[in-house]
Amino acid sequence: MQKPTIGITLGDPAGIGPEVVAKSLMKPAIRKLADFVLIGDAVIYRRYSSRHFTNCSFVDLNKASPKNIRLGHPNSHSAIASLFYLERAVHLLKQKEITALVTAPVCKEAITALGKDFHGHTEFLADAFQVKNYDMMFVTKTLRTVIVTRHLALKDVSKALTKDKVFQTIKLANRALKQYFRIKNPRLAVAGINPHAGEGGTIGKEELTTIIPAIQNAKAKGIRVIGPLPADTLFTPMVTKNYDCIIAMYHDQGLIPIKTLYFRNVVNLTIGLPFIRTSPAHGTAFNIAGKNKADPSSMMEAIRLAAAVKT
Repeated sequence: MQKPTIGITLGDPAGIGPEVVAKSLMKPAIRKLADFVLIGDAVIYRRYSSRHFTNCSFVDLNKASPKNIRLGHPNSHSAIASLFYLERAVHLLKQKEITALVTAPVCKEAITALGKDFHGHTEFLADAFQVKNYDMMFVTKTLRTVIVTRHLALKDVSKALTKDKVFQTIKLANRALKQYFRIKNPRLAVAGINPHAGEGGTIGKEELTTIIPAIQNAKAKGIRVIGPLPADTLFTPMVTKNYDCIIAMYHDQGLIPIKTLYFRNVVNLTIGLPFIRTSPAHGTAFNIAGKNKADPSSMMEAIRLAAAVKT
């Protein structure tokens, strides 16, 4: 089989993105998985690696001058550079020059300070390809989690939940499990939003008015799904082993347990896009940028997953 061509954006040049990419590609086991196109600034990347590999080319955008980049300190220069990297990746995807994309972390706050309406890689890529139904699936070797609402303040989560939104998330997760992971009849479990999954409406009504109707709709469409289940026990390994994916209602409900259990190996997979996009499930880690302390484990897993799954 022909190897995929994976584009890798270096993320914010003041963060750990270039370092974890360089450390990952130093591993022969990673390099053999695909051909790679690095998208960023070579002068920044060379701080971490001067090696040249035959299957790793570089799209050097010359946007981040070292005199303007202070490691560990994001600014307008690093934000502009990271956004340019992402825009070039979109161009390469549309031109079919890369078949998958792995993104190193950017600083959303710094990009937003430029006057950009930027909510994250996920939303940016979905908008670039005019995709309406998409979600974030967090993947480990033993557990997958999808969140219904993404980057919302907690006070806004309940009003953002609708029967259709919960149903569409279940439907999208079911399709992704079949398409990307070749699971013929996926088993999904849905978390409630309230403590004890609402206890029959005595602790909140969202389960009764929104989540249960969505689950019933999914079941009527032949999807193998149960819930809503109390989130405080749903994420224990003895329970999660019975399911192929957990549907969480909001960001921290899904991410706190999966990162607590599997932080070094969690990968963010955007489902619903017309191409494979993955990323490590950590941020820019400005506090350790340039100190040779960044752990590349999650980036390596992101590359492995991008190479393994097919649209």
